[in-house]
Amino acid sequence: MNALMRDWGWPVICGVLLALVLLQYYPDPMGVSASAPKLNMAPANQQSNGGQSSYRLAVQRAAPAVANVYTSKRATNQIKEPLLRNPSTGDYSDSLPAPIKRDSSLGSAVILSPDGYLLTNNHVISGAEQILVALRDGREAMATLVGTDPETDLAVLKIELEDLPSVSISDAGQQQIGDVVLAIGNPFGLGQTVTMGIISATGRNQLGLNTYEDFIQTDAAINQGNSGGALIDTSGNLIGINTAIFSQSGGSQGIGFAIPVKLAVEVMQAIIKHGRVVRGWLGVEVQPLTADLAEAFNVEPGSGLVISGLYRDGPASQAGLLPGDVILRIEGEPAVTGRQSMNQVARAEPGDTVSIEILREGEILNFEAAVGVRPNFRS
Repeated sequence: MNALMRDWGWPVICGVLLALVLLQYYPDPMGVSASAPKLNMAPANQQSNGGQSSYRLAVQRAAPAVANVYTSKRATNQIKEPLLRNPSTGDYSDSLPAPIKRDSSLGSAVILSPDGYLLTNNHVISGAEQILVALRDGREAMATLVGTDPETDLAVLKIELEDLPSVSISDAGQQQIGDVVLAIGNPFGLGQTVTMGIISATGRNQLGLNTYEDFIQTDAAINQGNSGGALIDTSGNLIGINTAIFSQSGGSQGIGFAIPVKLAVEVMQAIIKHGRVVRGWLGVEVQPLTADLAEAFNVEPGSGLVISGLYRDGPASQAGLLPGDVILRIEGEPAVTGRQSMNQVARAEPGDTVSIEILREGEILNFEAAVGVRPNFRS
């Protein structure tokens, strides 16, 4: 017995161990099915790294109030039709009138009121003879142009439909650089489209786009047809009206601009009330106080604005201001930039009196000027 174990025991043990190894790595050839891998499934609605994984609720809130806008107008350059052949006689005649050709364009608009008032860009509807508004729910309506404000590139439309959705408006000044935003519009006529980005900058101006500029800059993709559409936050509240892109190719380069909702709503309310925006005006042209000018006037650079010109019989001229005066303060606020001071005066009601502190020949003087109505320099 001991001899039998000695001769066969170790080979049997080695064979069993080899079979176990083969069974572990090659189960199928030995008639044993491989078990299904165990997968680690993520819990439903889990957010990654504490960030928001979906913005569908924000889009569901705001998207119904964003409409597509289609405009048409008579073409400016009519091409004369060739001679027409009469099919019955075979003769050619140019007596038949040429068909009227029409140009068409597209854009977007935002419904701000259940009463049917919409905001869009002035350049979207400029010169249009017909304006068609198409809602997300499939309804369409011809729009009436209530009024425009070319100096902010805004326009107000009115449609007559029932049960209109309207967008909620964000608290002004709550947006910060780095906040996630969504742009909703009708790029290239594809239909309603949503893109995502962040706020890249606020208060952008001196871009040469409008007279009054205070843009929100975003890298959310904005393309042709997005103009007049909505820029919303992640709660679905409107924070701006998409207006322009900075591009050398005509496509999105990640630099888009939107008019802040506070300014847009102020313009809309003024247009509805007065038919146009009434702005305060002093009738002065100014230039920054550069280092050379500051040395000449013996003041600190950037501490005021030099009056370079006055409109004849304008409010500032009638108040006694002269070219060469340095405006130090308006209503107690430092006159730092021409645009800031222009916006400050524009917010004043025509007829109001504003105090102006100036420097003239080394002497500080104070004047009172009656604010006038700013003429419409753009059409």
